[in-house]
Amino acid sequence: MRAAVIIPAAGSGTRTGLKTPKPFILLDGEPLVLHSLRVFQRHRAVALIQPVLPRDLLGTFRRRVLQRYPLNKCLPPVAGGRERQDSVFMGLKALPEDVEIVVVHDAARPFITAAVITRVIEAAARHGAALAAVPAQDTIKMRSRRGMVVETVDRSSLWQAQTPQAFRAGILREAHSRASSDGYRGTDDASLVERLGLPVRLVEGSSRNMKVTTPGDLALARALVRKQ
Repeated sequence: MRAAVIIPAAGSGTRTGLKTPKPFILLDGEPLVLHSLRVFQRHRAVALIQPVLPRDLLGTFRRRVLQRYPLNKCLPPVAGGRERQDSVFMGLKALPEDVEIVVVHDAARPFITAAVITRVIEAAARHGAALAAVPAQDTIKMRSRRGMVVETVDRSSLWQAQTPQAFRAGILREAHSRASSDGYRGTDDASLVERLGLPVRLVEGSSRNMKVTTPGDLALARALVRKQ
């Protein structure tokens, strides 16, 4: 099935403690956003890549990424919105109508692998919607409003959602359109599909598929790159 990937990279990255916009923070001498773009560029199931960035960074993305690296699957970047959900919706609107599977992957997850991408796309083709996730490892406590422990939650059924998340294009378009018209804000794209009452398949993600958010995350990511 013809698959396209939306890469929302419109975050400011202020929590990293750096002034550089997050997509262009250097990881092993290359922009952070390039690391995930390159994996999708090489994946045989991916036909198109739609980057989404802040409007004032579109030119920077063209100069620092598209003009320097072989990314022929990349469509021209489009401007994102105020929040991640808005940015994904803008990327979705920019995709050709003949796209059958839409994958959404955070630019700040540079260690995505081809194996995880394949699992998510295949599950979405079969079930309509899928996301990568890993089992919760820590003990989970439920907290009261007064800051007291209410109970210890059984973690055997708890999973931590990651990206990529993949969907049949019509399902994701309907989910975003409905959320936009209702003024609903979800925590990820899968939550918008869940809101329609449709099933979402969990597939095995990776503990290395971390999201770079804080200075500690960035330090760890740089250490992982050096180790590789």
